[in-house]
Amino acid sequence: MNYRHAYHAGNHADVFKHITLSRIFALMARKDTPFAYLDSHSGVGLYDLLGDEASRTGEWESGIGRLWQRDDLPALAADYLEVVRALNPDGGLEYYPGSPELARRLTRSQDRVLLNELHPEDGRLLKANMGGERRIAVHQGDGWLLPRAFLPVAEKRAVLLIDPPFERVDELERCVAALGEAIGRMRQTVVVIWYPIKDERQLKRFYQGLERSGAPKLLRAELLVHPADSADRLNGSGLAIANPPWPLEDELRSLLPWLAETLAQSQGGWRLDWLIAEGS
Repeated sequence: MNYRHAYHAGNHADVFKHITLSRIFALMARKDTPFAYLDSHSGVGLYDLLGDEASRTGEWESGIGRLWQRDDLPALAADYLEVVRALNPDGGLEYYPGSPELARRLTRSQDRVLLNELHPEDGRLLKANMGGERRIAVHQGDGWLLPRAFLPVAEKRAVLLIDPPFERVDELERCVAALGEAIGRMRQTVVVIWYPIKDERQLKRFYQGLERSGAPKLLRAELLVHPADSADRLNGSGLAIANPPWPLEDELRSLLPWLAETLAQSQGGWRLDWLIAEGS
């Protein structure tokens, strides 16, 4: 595998994914009982936006760079931005948290964090960045095996992020299969699948697969920064969320128009609907 997320850290897709993830953590924490967070394709956990990889693309400038100096941010984005600011105490924007760092900072002492990264170098960096905290375990293996290896969890509550590199043509199908396995092993798992919006024909098959996944309920949230009319670029990204905690739908309905306006490059847009309604 050749994908390195450092080239794309902090871009519009990261902002959308990480704000949503921060809200899921906050909503899960309303109950005192612990939960486990599982991350199938973790990356290194922490990124240097001024480093070689991120500097080559500059994608973060039209992502987190657009939020960094604003003083009119929605309250729902506060937890996410507090993590970014904590990493940059001098006021300049240099470091950006991946999902493992967000989980480390936004989950509680009673919650468990299970991280996985297959890339050998990134796996070593992930272990170093996580600092050896006892409640955080870092594994280096095939992320697609995570549901089978760790579900069900002893905590009885779990959030699973499936965020593969999409280097292979079958990875949307593998996302659907991983969702089905996770729900089959622990039905109440909150499963979050990130996916790129490029080829609409391929996405149509993906949506159909999600609808047949057997999830109790499944929310689709999408953010566009370009019109979805070209397969040659990343027009936006989506999150398929099984068992979303209440009231995540209402929060996203408030956040998505603001994100579409703030992060638009040629034309912003958004969609929020249920692929599987509760009880259907």
